[in-house]
Amino acid sequence: MKRNTFTLPSMWMLVKRSRANVPGVLLAVVGVVLAYQVHRVVKDPAPLVLSVLFGFIAGNLKIVRPVHQAGIKFAVKKLLRIGVVLLGFRLSLKQLQEIGLRGMIAVVLVVAVTFFFTQWTAKKLGLSRDLGLLVATGYSICGASAVAAVQPLTNAEDEEVTYAVALVTLCGSLSIAVLPAIGHAFNMDPGPFGAFAGAAVHDVAQVIATASSYSADSTASATVVKLTRVVLLAPLVMALSAARARQARKDLKSSTTTVDPEKDPVPHPPILPLFLAGFLAAIAIRSTGWLADDVVINIKRAEQYLLATALFALGANVSVAKLRKVGGRPLVLGMVSWLVVASLALATTTLFKVGS
Repeated sequence: MKRNTFTLPSMWMLVKRSRANVPGVLLAVVGVVLAYQVHRVVKDPAPLVLSVLFGFIAGNLKIVRPVHQAGIKFAVKKLLRIGVVLLGFRLSLKQLQEIGLRGMIAVVLVVAVTFFFTQWTAKKLGLSRDLGLLVATGYSICGASAVAAVQPLTNAEDEEVTYAVALVTLCGSLSIAVLPAIGHAFNMDPGPFGAFAGAAVHDVAQVIATASSYSADSTASATVVKLTRVVLLAPLVMALSAARARQARKDLKSSTTTVDPEKDPVPHPPILPLFLAGFLAAIAIRSTGWLADDVVINIKRAEQYLLATALFALGANVSVAKLRKVGGRPLVLGMVSWLVVASLALATTTLFKVGS
């Protein structure tokens, strides 16, 4: 019987692989530190977006060398998933109780319609299925964080991930200026406007900026509605993972090539990926109330730094030439989906009187 034991050679290989990751991870960390420093001065865009941008610049200026590639790959694959796990500590089951049944129905409608409509629009525009999925997830759930969470379940090119992050950032930033004007035009009270912003805007920071620019009293309802959308990340990722597993089985059955499971195993994505199980565990721990506020704040910082490092690494793999091939169609997708999610959010939160 074969034992899984660590021999000296295997441990040495593990150390060598870890050492190979260091240059790339350090480069990404430097890029993230720079992103945060720039953010302190200019305030907008957010550090996650600046990290993608600086990674893109580093990659295309050939600052990223072959010695960095192992660490860049490690950041994209591992650090990103750890960041998604820590994202769960922002959430608790108490938030679902605060929003109520009507609010939950409104949020589910906004998320579901935005998610499927965006993918349908991407198909009509001739864009790839993966790009449509990434944009749909970012717009319907929580911006760049949702794009990062879904990316491991796709075969998306790094350019497509960058496009998705850029679109949710662009439209989320536009929302900060446009949505308050809509609120004033409809003479909305602070609570209902906050619910509208929480349902319409992509990123958590952008939601808070939009709500607070309208009224300080809008922030509470905006945050609750927004974090309820974030909770839906878990069932969405589980559904996507189950769909991939079904597709893998279907491909195996339709394959004309004989496959030996021992020599050439066919991958079957788990319905509950390990990082998503960690995400759910984090929500459960936060729901107990055991964690002090300062601990939650520090976890949130760690989550943001890890996601920023991973997004720098994603940006570093993006080439200008490949972006040119895609053209302006993703921008059309982003603007159309933004109009739809904003209109839908206004209609549903008003109909169900969320935040009143």
